[in-house]
Amino acid sequence: MFAGSISSFMSLKICVAQLNYCVGDMPGNAQKIIEAARTAYAEGARLVVTPELAICGYAAEDLFLRPSFIRACDDAVNLVAHALAGLKGLTVVVGTPTHGDSGLGVRTRSVEVQQRHNAAMVLREGRIIETYAKRELPNYQVFDERRYFTPGKGTCVFQAGEGEDAISVGLLICEDAWFEEPARLAAESGAEMLVVINASPFHVGKGGEREVMMAARAQATGLPLVYAHLVGGQDEIVFEGGSFALKADGSLAGRAESFRESLFNIEARRIPSGIELAANVAPVRSPEADLWDALVLGVRDYLGKNGFPGAILGLSGGIDSALVLAIAVDALGADKVRTVMMPSPYTADISWIDAREMAARVKVRYDEISIVPEFEAFKTSLAGEFRGLAEDTTEENIQARIRGVFLMALSNKFGSIVLTTGNKSEMATGYCTLYGDMAGGFAVIKDLLKTTVFRLARWRNENDPYGTGGQPIPERIITRPPSAELRPDQTDQDSLPAYEVLDAILERYMENDQSIDSIIAAGFEPAVVERVTRLIKINEYKRRQAPVGIRVTHRSFGKDWRYPITSKFRA
Repeated sequence: MFAGSISSFMSLKICVAQLNYCVGDMPGNAQKIIEAARTAYAEGARLVVTPELAICGYAAEDLFLRPSFIRACDDAVNLVAHALAGLKGLTVVVGTPTHGDSGLGVRTRSVEVQQRHNAAMVLREGRIIETYAKRELPNYQVFDERRYFTPGKGTCVFQAGEGEDAISVGLLICEDAWFEEPARLAAESGAEMLVVINASPFHVGKGGEREVMMAARAQATGLPLVYAHLVGGQDEIVFEGGSFALKADGSLAGRAESFRESLFNIEARRIPSGIELAANVAPVRSPEADLWDALVLGVRDYLGKNGFPGAILGLSGGIDSALVLAIAVDALGADKVRTVMMPSPYTADISWIDAREMAARVKVRYDEISIVPEFEAFKTSLAGEFRGLAEDTTEENIQARIRGVFLMALSNKFGSIVLTTGNKSEMATGYCTLYGDMAGGFAVIKDLLKTTVFRLARWRNENDPYGTGGQPIPERIITRPPSAELRPDQTDQDSLPAYEVLDAILERYMENDQSIDSIIAAGFEPAVVERVTRLIKINEYKRRQAPVGIRVTHRSFGKDWRYPITSKFRA
């Protein structure tokens, strides 16, 4: 029985298959669903729910436009239905894309049609007994579902369980539950409980937003609600799981762990007032714990699902590369991470010392390759062209690009992916070098403002969530003034405002779309605001060439941000 559970008399056990599905691996995803359903059935579950588009993974983007992709999804759904045909009384909800002309019964290989739905299939004893198409298609932030799908128009209410234990379940898909009508129609059609299948990308605070919105939906309909959510990393987005169940009054009945695969079990029992739910309740977590797990999961799945044997990064002795290294070790293990220190003529002794110390703390391979000979060779080769001109950012960028060449050469030779170490503050203002520190395959902290980098580094030194070792980052790396070390005595604040000011402006302008005038009216120095916003606009061309990176805020420099490179608009 669950902690605080209700009696199992006249009850239905529900299992949410909160699993890590892979885009395009329809046979593998189908097998995961089959194994989860068999395990849940053996433990007494008679309703198994998978997340949105579980059969193909989320988001498959333009793969949805390929008829062969949809046919492969058809085959996988049929595979699940046939494999579970012998489990009497089991109902399984499977998220899948479907052709608009699909009907009931075991599906056949359809002819090529243009209309597609983001759908859910209700399977029982070898048959597809119901098909539901998502009604509300999101087209904001990272979502682009109107490009691929046609909205559904129907309502789906099905029976789960048998005899006196049977419950009428109203089925919704993700965005449907953020609107009043789909849930209301399900209730009017006889639903006693709502089940919502979801693939809702993570950003800090999103979990709380979901629970609040679903509580409002439960209260409005007077029905308890089960929220089944995906877990795993897919390119730039991460899904954190955290599936949950709510009582009819909107109060929490149970919550699964975040960032972990889980067969989340919920007990539903009929009582005089309706259906009552109970399950174990995972605790609410801190924003830093969520951030850390999102970054770790994003790295682990990007490398794992794409077949990279390990990671390599330039370790400078600075805070950004130190944080990326700590994340990589927690995600992959020390044996799959390699670091390279590439000193220039301007590298401070403390940078060497701190880089060596951190590598030793986390037990990764550490090498030192000086870029001085190559830097001097470049300057000699260009001496005629640069005669009479003072050194400037040109020479600084040459150093960064030499390092990029070294890292990419090691990546090509040994197969490990280069993790870039730039943060969101740098990406916003262009304080980064094309084909230099931007060179690589995956940008781990691309969506972390510099102030967040410092906060998260301190959090990790105080917590060891993966048991890889406490305090991985030497204290001096956190406390010393940040510097690119590309010229004598350089600090970041030679070129940028104080990070507390810079990040506050970036949050307002880039993340929340506030105008320049409104930011100035809030008390920020006009010249600083004009300078920062100008830097954001003129560096769009750099961001277009940056590696994909993990999204952890509601507005990242990825699919959330679609601005022209050429524009004269000021505000």
